[in-house]
Amino acid sequence: MSNPNFSSGPCSKRPGWNLASLNDAAVGRSHRSKLGKEKLALAINESKRILGIPENYLVGIMPASDTGAFEAAMWSLLGPRPVTVLAWESFSEGWATDVVKQLKLNPTVLKADYGQIPDLSAVDWNQDVIFVANGTTSGVKIPHWDWIPADRKGLSLCDATSAAFAMAMDWSKVDVGTFSWQKCLGGEAAHGMLVLSPRAVERLESYDPAWPLPKIFRLKKSGKVNRGIFEGDTINTPSMLCVEDYLDALKWAGAIGLDGLIKRSLANMKVVEEWVAKNDWIDFLAASPAIRSNTSVCLSVVSDKVTALPKEEKAKFLKAVASELEKRKVAYDVGSYKDAPPGVRFWCGPTIEPSDLRIALSELEKAYLEKIATL
Repeated sequence: MSNPNFSSGPCSKRPGWNLASLNDAAVGRSHRSKLGKEKLALAINESKRILGIPENYLVGIMPASDTGAFEAAMWSLLGPRPVTVLAWESFSEGWATDVVKQLKLNPTVLKADYGQIPDLSAVDWNQDVIFVANGTTSGVKIPHWDWIPADRKGLSLCDATSAAFAMAMDWSKVDVGTFSWQKCLGGEAAHGMLVLSPRAVERLESYDPAWPLPKIFRLKKSGKVNRGIFEGDTINTPSMLCVEDYLDALKWAGAIGLDGLIKRSLANMKVVEEWVAKNDWIDFLAASPAIRSNTSVCLSVVSDKVTALPKEEKAKFLKAVASELEKRKVAYDVGSYKDAPPGVRFWCGPTIEPSDLRIALSELEKAYLEKIATL
């Protein structure tokens, strides 16, 4: 039976997953019990091992998914230096809004339209820099890590939630990295991972923000980084069912290895590329292959009949196509993100099988041709 789950978050479960995978969950047990702490520490250590995160980096579990982890980092670390925010899709625009309107730090915001990316060579690394490794809502990723200098003065804060486990990451260029269980490994939502370099820890311990910090953002204790958070002593109560599910995903990922996970995602991307090349009515939203995401693959319908439609009518047409795929039970949740240009978006991370993607794309083609004939 084919898997129709192509949501970009929560993403598809690993191949072969079922509820029995959660049989060893520490339900009804305290997360502070010996068993609970062991499971949380294992989740941290396995994440670190599989992703190749340096030994001297800290990795911790945070509340409120990737958003919570990234907010905690911004609220705890920003302030001593000027800030630059790179914004080219919805979530990076959200980080810019937080820095401008909530923290009121008057940042430099380098913006680009959907499908584009800001001029990375224009970044001033005397400043702290906020960016996404992959724009989940635009299908645009950073092309490489060379634009981040090793001798930077500011900190690099990277939201990597739709990149970690599916794209190569140069951790030496990342001072703060965040991701969630619900993305590339198809875990459950509500828990985020926070990665801190030694430079980020130094900033944390030498600086106290001018604003009050909510409890779930507090990463220090008695003026020092709270090491317990990075050993499984979470700030608030995590779901042990979700922890077990993440451990199951990590076990699957560990058997494949990071290179294998990346190859799986790239194999899915190749399926889409080959299909797009055969259909002149559709194209990638990303302006060039160098910045084309291999996880959150965003596509635009470029046929004259559709591009001539007013934006509202175009969105309505594409929503009808996506709804048809759902009715046929071949592809769920493939409409473009609400803030993005009208189109379709397929999650192509490592938990997706190329055979399922081929079925979905074939049905997309049929549904499109049926709907376009009615215009």
